[in-house]
Amino acid sequence: MQTISREELQAEIAAGTIVVLEALPYNYYADGHIPGAHSLPLDEIDSRAVNVVPNRATAVVTYCTGSSCPNSRIAAEQLSKLGYTDVRAYEGGKEDWAHAGLPLESAAVTP
Repeated sequence: MQTISREELQAEIAAGTIVVLEALPYNYYADGHIPGAHSLPLDEIDSRAVNVVPNRATAVVTYCTGSSCPNSRIAAEQLSKLGYTDVRAYEGGKEDWAHAGLPLESAAVTP
């Protein structure tokens, strides 16, 4: 499984060349997520991935809370098994993002 650094992720978000997916339950996403990220909890990947990211060649990054959370890696592996060909995990997650002083967005409580 490939990973991506915060700096690389920031550059790709700025360039609009990547889809960012938060692999935590929706309530965590609603509390705060990387700007522009989509909510795709682990238990919904098989059923919703094709709706969130229809083109399996799209560059995708998964993330979760931080390095102690396995969801980003698990989500990346699940997406690869579904045929997504450019998947990376941002293992630093929200903790690394916020620690760098970068903003998190919040969302409504319902998906």
